[in-house]
Amino acid sequence: MSMHYVFLLPGQGSQKVGMGKDLYEAFPAARDAFHVVDDAVGAALSTLAFEGPADELTRTLNAQPALLAHSAAVWAVIRDAVGGRLAGAAGHSLGEFSAYHVAGTLELAAAARIVRRRGALMYEQGVQRPGAMAAILGVLTASIDDLCAQATTERGLVVPANYNSEEQVVISGEVAGVERAMELAKEAGAKRCLPLPVSGAFHSPLMAPAVDGLAAALNAEQWHTPSVPVVANVNAEPVADAHVARELLLQQLTAPVQWTRVMRTLAERHPDATFVEIGSGAVLTGLARRIAPSVKTTAVGTVAEVEKFLESVSQNS
Repeated sequence: MSMHYVFLLPGQGSQKVGMGKDLYEAFPAARDAFHVVDDAVGAALSTLAFEGPADELTRTLNAQPALLAHSAAVWAVIRDAVGGRLAGAAGHSLGEFSAYHVAGTLELAAAARIVRRRGALMYEQGVQRPGAMAAILGVLTASIDDLCAQATTERGLVVPANYNSEEQVVISGEVAGVERAMELAKEAGAKRCLPLPVSGAFHSPLMAPAVDGLAAALNAEQWHTPSVPVVANVNAEPVADAHVARELLLQQLTAPVQWTRVMRTLAERHPDATFVEIGSGAVLTGLARRIAPSVKTTAVGTVAEVEKFLESVSQNS
């Protein structure tokens, strides 16, 4: 029996200077993908991804389409080899847009325009209403939801933003609320509480004023029925309808990323598939090993990794 594949698409924070450069130089299909994104956003994002500077690449409105471009470049190179063995997909935050590109729901140029606008809206809202995010690591003696509720009452709004694994949750909200929640988490046994270098309180109610702008960007593009289900960040349910995809991507702006549940859904639906993270880094591969240790995983983002993956696909045909 031939191997089937579930694709995982990384989100903001996975960017690094130099990402995708070797692919651009080695594969015409990858080069085309980077050019499509550059043209769609009207900026030389490929040059920024390849050469930096890092602080400019990290800006939300640049990081999001640059990460999309890298994932799309990998997909462009391996898509024909994978063929009909694509079984499902999911992406973390921004990566969910990349997942819908892999599933054929969004053409690459459309996805690039949306995520560029999304990044700009998120940055602008962060300027208008400054917020913070922090990663809480370790097993707590109290639920992170309860700690955030207590911190909200005492200091300022803070909510869980990313349920990344049982031992890693990111919180988001007003600066004072996040600081208080970090104090409470340490008292509840957190190993570490790390402030994140972000420009706003993403996946929190502080992003609500950006919803209308994102809705306009989503509605301006053409959407197609997904070729395979994409498991949504908001509810960890498989999505097979373009209208539902659009609605959930809009909700995702202010709702937490339920990544632990997403991975469990995928592992239950596709226990024998290989989970392939495509793009920059291997963050999601690492989380997959923690959440669903039984699944097979690999990360594909460089020329060497692409060649190794294509060889394995050929062997498992």
